Amino acid sequence: MESNKTNGPDPTEKYPIKGNDVVQFIKNTITRPNIIVGDYSYYDAIKGDSFEDQVLYHYEFFGDRLVIGKFCAIARGVTFIMNGANHRMDGFSAYPFNIFGQGWEKHTPTLDQLPFKGDTIIGNDVWIGMDTVITPGINIGDGAIVAAKSVITKDVEPYTIVGGNPAQKIKERFPKQIINKLLEIKWWDLTIDIISAHIDVIVNGDIDKLEKLKNYN
Repeated sequence: MESNKTNGPDPTEKYPIKGNDVVQFIKNTITRPNIIVGDYSYYDAIKGDSFEDQVLYHYEFFGDRLVIGKFCAIARGVTFIMNGANHRMDGFSAYPFNIFGQGWEKHTPTLDQLPFKGDTIIGNDVWIGMDTVITPGINIGDGAIVAAKSVITKDVEPYTIVGGNPAQKIKERFPKQIINKLLEIKWWDLTIDIISAHIDVIVNGDIDKLEKLKNYN
């Protein structure tokens, strides 16, 4: 389907770029109820793969969710490690004897014996670079940027650039007062008509013009 020249790509399309079967609108590829993704967030997949292939050890009985906001850009090879990967660590060995059966299954730990770090939350308008690994229970704030090949082991503040293994803060993208205004405006929650008509304002750096968009809603 061709893009509407006024309102942008169809948010219900799996492959929103005509002739491109790699870039996926993630929301339209999801089959698991414990993954929730907002409109227009995309994954740059290897041909034939899906985003869910990158979400590992995600078992419904754990109850953890992966939640991703709107307008996120997730590069190829980004991996989300969920709570099902955790091993019991309060004893002398972290080896998962029980998964091999043959009598060892009687030593299966209960859920309350396993580390649990909660949901993994990715905000809106977040850019995550290629081959990044995100560990369980991480919260990445709106507007953050994660450098390629980073390992995220702690939360990332909104509009902050991080990178490395383990990832460290590189800098804030804007002064604090601008960040606060951006978090108040939440441009991603404007109607798609307003967003489409004012993309030039959204991608440029004039906060006064961006603030005026709230009056259109």
